[in-house]
Amino acid sequence: MDTQALTYIFVGLSFALYIGIALWSRASSTSEFYVAGGHVHPIANGMATAADWMSAASFISMAGIIAFSGYDASVYLMGWTGGYVLLALLLAPYLRKFGQFTVPDFIGERYYSKTARVVAVICLIIISFTYIAGQMRGVGVVFSRFLELPVDMGVAVGMGIVFFYAVLGGMKGITYTQVAQYCVLIFAYLVPAVFISIMVTGNPIPQLGLGSDVVGGDISVLSKLDGVLVDLGFSAFTEGSKSKIDMFAITLALMVGTAGLPHVIVRFFTVPKVSDARRSAGYALIFIALLYMTAPAVGAFARLNFVESVSEKSYANAPEWVKTWEGIGLIAWVDKNEDGVIQYGPGAAFEGRVDFSGEVGVAGERLLTNHPTPLTNEIFVDRDIMVLANPEIAGLPGWVIALVAAGGVAAALSTAAGLLLVISSSISHDLLKKTFRPKITEKTELMAARGAAATAIVIAGYLGINPPGFVAQVVALAFGLAACSLFPAILMGIFFKGVNREGAIAGMAAGLIFTLGYIVYFKSPWFGATNSSEHWLFGISPEGIGAIGMVLNFAVAFGVAQFTQATPPSVRSMVDNIRTPGTVLSQ
Repeated sequence: MDTQALTYIFVGLSFALYIGIALWSRASSTSEFYVAGGHVHPIANGMATAADWMSAASFISMAGIIAFSGYDASVYLMGWTGGYVLLALLLAPYLRKFGQFTVPDFIGERYYSKTARVVAVICLIIISFTYIAGQMRGVGVVFSRFLELPVDMGVAVGMGIVFFYAVLGGMKGITYTQVAQYCVLIFAYLVPAVFISIMVTGNPIPQLGLGSDVVGGDISVLSKLDGVLVDLGFSAFTEGSKSKIDMFAITLALMVGTAGLPHVIVRFFTVPKVSDARRSAGYALIFIALLYMTAPAVGAFARLNFVESVSEKSYANAPEWVKTWEGIGLIAWVDKNEDGVIQYGPGAAFEGRVDFSGEVGVAGERLLTNHPTPLTNEIFVDRDIMVLANPEIAGLPGWVIALVAAGGVAAALSTAAGLLLVISSSISHDLLKKTFRPKITEKTELMAARGAAATAIVIAGYLGINPPGFVAQVVALAFGLAACSLFPAILMGIFFKGVNREGAIAGMAAGLIFTLGYIVYFKSPWFGATNSSEHWLFGISPEGIGAIGMVLNFAVAFGVAQFTQATPPSVRSMVDNIRTPGTVLSQ
């Protein structure tokens, strides 16, 4: 059976499993739709949390960034894993004890203000739509290659699947679907990593293989990779090019952004007790570590195999996988010196995006409408393909390639579903039920939640077709937005009784406006700003500016609180109860 048929079978079976689970666990009440009734077992919740958090950025894009950025990409490993520990130990138990459905619920009650609730909803929606753009982009990449669909059509198919089990099952359906998706994605990530580690080093454990010698050589993997890249004109894989302040800012933004992600925080409302929230956080950290401890090895192996596969080889004799990915525009080659040989080196191969003219050149390559840059590099490689193409580059069996396709789809859909749910619940519960129409029935609220989810899916599909960057880059921006807006409000709400509603509202608004404005200025085409370190504030990139936005949020919140009316005694008592073991809050 060929690879294409296996891919259809693997992906089709996974879709059937997700839809079956959605039908089995259909939500029949708002409690089941928002928090799965609060009866999820900690182990199941740990797996669902891991799948919810390990998005397409983790599965598809992170190893690709490591492959091309080397040491600089360590910010993603440190920030995302460190942030989860921060969330699990510092915030999750207290939020679970508070016992509400959503993050805006907590902020609205803690800061005794409908305005604070609305501002939190606005922050949540901006964060979630930025995040979901990366997930739908991941779905499009997977489908366009493995199911031979155009990227737009791939996104549309993904939208349909998510619509079915997110709108029908709510948090109850999503939770048990994410348990299945975690099993699929982790198996799909580890199997090819083990295969490739054995091929490159003879060691079946990828983490140990990264520090081992290559087969048939007396040199370690990292030393060989450093040498190969330096010979081609790149900086060494184990050396960084980012400034220390930018590395620190990105790591901090990713860390505190993780602790402020609404779709992850809401998972801790689905377990029966506060102690279960702690246990599920511990299980989730173990499940997450399986992938994150493997990613550096996957990235290094992928870059080494890629260079050896294409560099200084004639296009006519290039591996079949190059022409396959070229067929969907995620790899492109222009013969700048007309020698028929692929020249791979530093710098962008082309100006702007890769657009196919519809014609082929003398060597059979796809001709592009944009003009090549004068640099010697002749090949463009989309970073998001490296994990997906890795089995093909290494020549692994077709069933492994099909398994990776199913895992990539599972990673993207699991997080997309969680994000859609927090968007819909914030609109139906926080805006409609708690703010504008408090007397609506539970049935009407449930219908509104499903309608909001359906609308959000359509918007998410558009963002997936027109993303502002590659998957992990887009997701990093979402983390920065969470860092500057929701995280300070949550942290101050738990540990600082003196921060009042005026301070919280002003802080969230200031942090969000500053960070979002900075990102839009440097990332959007509207302003024509040069996105380089020479123009960044303090040398901090848009991916790390959320750290400065967070500091601004704290400063504004504490400053405004000093000159406005103090927090009411009842709210101070509520905060004491949240932080005191053994107390029970009235619901």
